[in-house]
Order: sequence, then C-alpha cells, then structure tokens
Amino acid sequence: MAEREIPTVWFHVDLDAFYASVEQRDDPSLRGKPVIVGAAPGHRGVVSACSYEARRFGIHSAMPISRAYRLCPQGVYLPVRMERYLEVSRIVMGILERWTPHLQQISVDEAFLEMTGTERIFGPAREAGARIKAEVRETAGLAISVGIGPNRYVAKLATNAGKPDGLVEVTPAGTASFVASLPLKNLWGIGEKTLGRLAELNIDSVARLAAMTEQELAGLLGRGAAAFLWRIARGDDPGIFSEEPHSRSISSEVTFEADRKDRTSIERALLELSHQVAFRLLDEGWKSKTVVLKLRTHDFTTTTARRTIGHYISSAEELYEVARALLASRWDGGAAVRLVGVGASGLERVETREQLELFADGFERQKRVEEAVLGIRRRMGEGSLTKASLLDRTTRRRGPKPGSDPDHRPT
Repeated sequence: MAEREIPTVWFHVDLDAFYASVEQRDDPSLRGKPVIVGAAPGHRGVVSACSYEARRFGIHSAMPISRAYRLCPQGVYLPVRMERYLEVSRIVMGILERWTPHLQQISVDEAFLEMTGTERIFGPAREAGARIKAEVRETAGLAISVGIGPNRYVAKLATNAGKPDGLVEVTPAGTASFVASLPLKNLWGIGEKTLGRLAELNIDSVARLAAMTEQELAGLLGRGAAAFLWRIARGDDPGIFSEEPHSRSISSEVTFEADRKDRTSIERALLELSHQVAFRLLDEGWKSKTVVLKLRTHDFTTTTARRTIGHYISSAEELYEVARALLASRWDGGAAVRLVGVGASGLERVETREQLELFADGFERQKRVEEAVLGIRRRMGEGSLTKASLLDRTTRRRGPKPGSDPDHRPT
C-alpha cells in the first residue's frame, strides 16, 4: 500500500505595522496614537511605515511626508531606527526558528515557515499558529498576523485577509473558493496599472480572471503578466518567493503599495534593504563578495542582476553602492517599479577575523562602526543607537517646530 502523501503546509508571518509597532512598544505613551515613521515634516522624504491609527487618516508607506502631514498634522512623526527594528526582528525570527525546520525570512518583518509534517509535534496548524502568536506577543510585545496555506502565495493572501493581529487558515480543498472570494485588488502582486487594464477588459473579479485561458490573457496583457495572473487566480504559487537553490544567500525585498518611478525613493528603499542584509550578515557570521539586485516592474517582468567584487563586502554602505550601481545598469527610469530586493549570495562562514588593511578605506571604517553598533545592541538590548544615514539628519521628534512650514524644501 502506498504511503499517504502529507499535505504541504506553509505559514506566512507578518509583523503588523512593524516600525510603528516597535515605537509604540518602546514608548507606551504612543499606543493608540497615529505614529508615522520616516522623514520629518518640513524635509524631503516619504513615509516608511505608519501605525493603523495613522492609516485611518489615509496615510500609507511611500507617501510624501508633506502630504502625510496635511492629512494628519497631529500625528507623531519619528525617524527610522533601522538597527532597533533589526534587533527586534532578530528576536522574533529566533522564536519562529524554534517552530520549523525551514524558516525563510524575506524581509525584516516577514517570514515563511514550512510546517509540513509538524502536526504530530505542535498539533493542528491553526492551533500552532495561535501558539506562535501568543509566544511572540509575550516575548517581543508585538502582534503578528499569521496566514496558513498549502503554498507560500496562498499563505501570504491569508495573512493579508486577517490583518491586523489575524489568524487565517486556508486548506487545500478551500483554496479555490478562498481566492475567488477576494477582490481583484487583494490578489497580492496586482498593481494599479494592471487593475486598470483588467477593468478596461471588463475583468472585474477573480472568477472572471480565472475563466480566461493563459493564451487569451497573453494576447491581451503579454506573456509575463499572463503567466503570473493565470496562476494566482487559481491559488497556485507563481514562485515569487522562491529561494536560490545553488548558493546560500541572505536577502530582503519590498513590494511597494503603489508602483514607483521616483529614483530617490527607490534608492532610499535600497538603502534600508542594504542595512537589513548587512546587519544579518554580521549577526549570523557570514561574509560575501556577491551583491544581488532583484527588480520587478509594473508588467511583472523580473530582473535579477549580480556583481562580484574583489573583496568581501565590508559595510551596509558598500552593499548599497553596489546595489545602486546595479539598479542604474538595469533600470532607466522608464518602467514603474513594483518590487526591489537586495541580497548577498555565495556566503562563506566567518571563521576568524580577517586581518585589516593598514590603511582602511571608508567602507572598512564603516564596517567597524556597524560592528560596534551591533556589539553595543547585543549588550544593552534596549539601546537607541541609530545610523545617521537612515535618519534624514533628524532626531526623535513629535512633529515640526511651531510655525514651521511642512511643505518647506531645504536647499
């Protein structure tokens, strides 16, 4: 008798409104208030993240900070403290690692857990999800949303359907009906441009999209978009979150809520991602010579570029500069960007501290700073050291100075 195949089970975990939630966790007086993390009002820049209280005013990530201030002048405006968020992320990922033989961290606040075959250890999937939520809340003081599905894509949809602080399980038998119940705009990976084109074609529901053949869609939208849309309309995993099979890597990526063509904001995202990857390299004891850039445009065309340099990456700034050069080589600013990712591949273990050059360059000096920051944070835990490159040259603030113009652009 053939052995019964065990159904594949994936969990997707998302730290709700992560940056803002960490700020509210560290300063309980901010709980219940609209918290906006990003540039300071009166300066160039955008919203990096915001609390659910701020979202009620129409604020969202990537919004120009001047518009956010007009919508919510009473909000609490705080700088990005990337090292702090990475510290808390590390705590949460450490918890998640104890629940799965395979953790795939895809950003500072998101991860997939393959839970196939763990029911005999942790109980039914929904019960395990509830226990994970409780452990994260008790240990890290944060709410997480958990989505459970037969593949990573459906698990991601389930998470989004349950936010905030949600727990949604989608079984293999219920996948088709679950996906069909969602509005088209809630299918992860469909942007405004694609929604507009689908509306022009009178495709206004998941059911109508699923009724199209891939060939019909290709004639209307192009082969890349057609292949992606045909799969997700059926709850199939389109492979967005696939891992590199041949080379261990560390990466982080972000999908923008609205497609972007502004190079400054895209490069700002690259900078934050570079810091996430660099601090994980330091913290987990890896070194790498290869920088990887992932770029997805509005038409679902995905490009991966990599560059191997002549020495091991020495700092987040060096990682960023290489990633920025890769972006310039692959993107001319014409196509709107929906996703960017930064990674380091071909990882090698740091066995011993390399002998430093007698006359260290700027990147090597920056690495020493990052190592010092990491060391202090490990010892002090709740420290507030923050890198200036991620602060827009501002300090912790509650809002602009009285009488200042939030639309002022410094020269």
